[in-house]
Amino acid sequence: MSARRLTLASILLIITLLIIVFTPVKKETSNKIIVAATIPPEKEFIEKIAGDKVQVIVMVPKGADPHTYEPNPETLEKLKNAKVYFEIGSGIEFEKKWMENIKSINPHILIVNCSEGIKLLPSSEGTDPHVWNSPKNAIKIVENIYTTLSKIDPSNKNYYERNKDRYVSELKKLDNEFSETLSHRKNKYILVYHPAWGYLCHDYGLKQIAIEKEGKEPNPETIKEIINEAKRYQIKTIFITPLTNKENSKVIAKEIGAKIIVIDPLAENYVENMYKVLEALKHE
Repeated sequence: MSARRLTLASILLIITLLIIVFTPVKKETSNKIIVAATIPPEKEFIEKIAGDKVQVIVMVPKGADPHTYEPNPETLEKLKNAKVYFEIGSGIEFEKKWMENIKSINPHILIVNCSEGIKLLPSSEGTDPHVWNSPKNAIKIVENIYTTLSKIDPSNKNYYERNKDRYVSELKKLDNEFSETLSHRKNKYILVYHPAWGYLCHDYGLKQIAIEKEGKEPNPETIKEIINEAKRYQIKTIFITPLTNKENSKVIAKEIGAKIIVIDPLAENYVENMYKVLEALKHE
């Protein structure tokens, strides 16, 4: 039955893509440059540089999971008018599954790898895709976005540069505060449900213990191992995402006497969200 459902889903996807590809492009009347991005944090990065000179299509909207999300036909149709696609480029599941389809919908779209210049960390599934969750990497991503916007719209290069410099200053301040605050943190281990904070831990001297392994929910044996490890390192906080299985988190939290803090690694308001992360990390 599952194979049959998969086949039907594949057929529907092919039909949808064919309809979109062969539907005439509706020309936009706005003077804004239309660009696309994979996840909500990129929207802030782009708009902080380009302001109202761009319209950003976010492929994986707020509350959706990039590992499983499938865009609706309306979103795919909008891609026909996009000039640039800012891909994360770090192996995020959505891009591995959808980039070829996106290129078929808009063969002329410029694909930009926002992770250019970032050393990707290994993970059990290949590479850790969560590059944006470190302010150090966010600075590089913003620089990559700025470079592309300046090339495709050179008449506004000075405007983009001023905005980019202002935003990078914010990110550098954030980076400095992470470095200063976390250098004084005694416990270098953090317990997370989804392993979205590998780059943050790598850059600021922490070690991430993940409850979820290879995208799978923990079995009873794994939960027992996590509980023992958390007790060994005297961990008193579990960081979960809005998409996390809260029941497993509650079981572990009860066993180790920990509180649960919800932090969204995909929040659009990037700087504000990262200060929330810093505030949560400083108290253990």
